[in-house]
Formats: sequence, structure tokens, C-alpha cells
Amino acid sequence: MPAYKREDFASGQEVRWCPGCGDYAVLAAVQKAMPEICSELGLTKERVVFISGIGCSSRFPYYMSCYGFHTVHGRAPAIATGIKVANPDLLVWVVTGDGDSLSIGGNHTLHCLRRNVGVKILMFNNNIYGLTKGQYSPTSPKGKVTKSSPLGSVDQPVNPVAFALGCGAGLVLRAVDRDMAHLVEMLKAAARHPGAVYVEILQNCVVYNDGAFRFVMDPAQKPVHALYLKPGGPMVFGPEGRFALVWKEGRLSKVEKASVPETSVVRHDPANRTQAFALSQLWHPECVPLGVFHRAETPVYESEVLRLESEASAKSPADLKALFRSGLSWRVQ
Repeated sequence: MPAYKREDFASGQEVRWCPGCGDYAVLAAVQKAMPEICSELGLTKERVVFISGIGCSSRFPYYMSCYGFHTVHGRAPAIATGIKVANPDLLVWVVTGDGDSLSIGGNHTLHCLRRNVGVKILMFNNNIYGLTKGQYSPTSPKGKVTKSSPLGSVDQPVNPVAFALGCGAGLVLRAVDRDMAHLVEMLKAAARHPGAVYVEILQNCVVYNDGAFRFVMDPAQKPVHALYLKPGGPMVFGPEGRFALVWKEGRLSKVEKASVPETSVVRHDPANRTQAFALSQLWHPECVPLGVFHRAETPVYESEVLRLESEASAKSPADLKALFRSGLSWRVQ
């Protein structure tokens, strides 16, 4: 096994994103994580594949020194499914954006997740269409003024984490582009998981939607609003652990930690899908959960397909020569 370095995953191609784009930070995190991932999983980089659709983030495969495929708009999960089923030993990643994966590609994303295909989807969410110069996207907040919504969008936005949970994704995560250490840990967690993974990466589009997630990116605001989820740990956040989450009227609510008994503070359980969905409903100004929302291990799609193929072959062994000798007609009985 080669001992890879970060540079081994850099293609040498000129990176063509806008200066200051959050995609640079994500690319750096992926290239930093890949040597550790390959070492831990016993992979050579020839067994790593990045598939993308259309959008700013979808230039990603050009910048990775491994196999990759820049495909068609919204269809990356479908193509990645075929690659993973045909080559289950590959580590297959999908790089997509909020428009590519939740608009034209929403159906393909849904089926990839519900089937539990062993594909790791990295969804760069910047709440805008960047490549086409600033139209509102499926995740843009209601009232967002853009070139395609000059009076404000009337659409309710898609909640990516709730969407992934509803589709049945085995592992659902959220990270921030510029939080390198945390993002690397989330990427490693995604690689370890055998089934479908959905990672929402909050990414700043410096040109068309700058500051959309300032409440978890600005050094002054982040400590107040970011809730880092720790399995088994209490949901406490804020300066000096000032705030906590408790169950109140059927939902998770933010309270002053000093105002409630220690036993009332909710502890994070990634196996609890109900709790994960409740967490997905939290957002600024209450708090923004980051980390592992939900983890569940169920049979992966590619293994089930191979099992069925083996069973079918055992019941009716194929004989190509016998087929050639069988003549040009068949009797239907």
C-alpha cells in the first residue's frame, strides 16, 4: 500500500473557481482526508472515484488525482449507482450542489439514498445557483431576492438534512466549508460507512450569496449558534456552555442551561431517527446542528444485487455454448 500524501490527490489542473469561493476549502479538506481514508480502508487511489453533475462544485473531479467523471445535470447519483454496483470494491463519491441535487437531480438523489447504495454524496449548499450567475435555488430562503426572483422567492426551501432522513439515508451529516478539522472528520466518517451517505456542506458563494451562513462562519457568531453533535454527549452549546436543548411541546427547544435540571438536557443518539429529524428542524437564530445527525447500518444495495445474481446463477447455470447450439426457434409451453 502506498503511503499517500495530500499532494498525491492534487491533479495539477488549474483550479477555476472564483477567488474566495468556499469550494477551495472543501477541495483542500478532501485532499487532506484522502491519504488517511485510503490508509484506513486499505485502498489505492485507483480505487477512488469522484462523480459530479453540473454546477460550480461539479468541476471537482478535474482537481482530484484519481478516477472521476463529470457527467450530466442532476444524474450523478444514477451514474454513481451503476459504477458502485458494477465495481463494489470502489470508494465512490458524488460531488453536487443544492441546485444539481435537489432540483433536476432530486429524484436520482432520492433513489440512491433509499436504496442504500454505498455512495458518499457531498452536497455543497450555498443557497443559490452560482454557475448560471445568481438565481434562487431549491434551498434559498423564502423571500430571497435574486435575478430570477426580483420581488422575492415565494417558494418554501428544501431542508437538505430532513430530505436525506426522509429518503432513508444510512448516514446523514452536516459540516461547514471553512471548518477544516471538523469537515475532515466528517469525510472520514462518510468513507467508513458501508451504505449511502449524505453530507450537507454549508458553502459560501462569495460572489452571488456572500454571508448566507455567516452565523456559523463568522468567528464572533459561530460560538453562539453552532451546536457540534457528539454521540452520547449532552446537547450543550454557546459561550461557556450557556445554552442547552430540551424536549418541549414535542420539539427540541433552546433554553438557558442554568434554568433546567441536568437530567432534562437531551443527549445525542445518532441511532434515533426521530431525534435526528427534530434536530434537522433547528436553524438560525435558534442554533445550527453540525456533525452526525443519524447513523444506521442496513444491507447495502450492491451486496443485495450480487446476492440475487448468485442465487439466480445457482438455480439456472448459464451455458453459452448450449445456447448457440439450441437452434433458431424455441417452443413456448
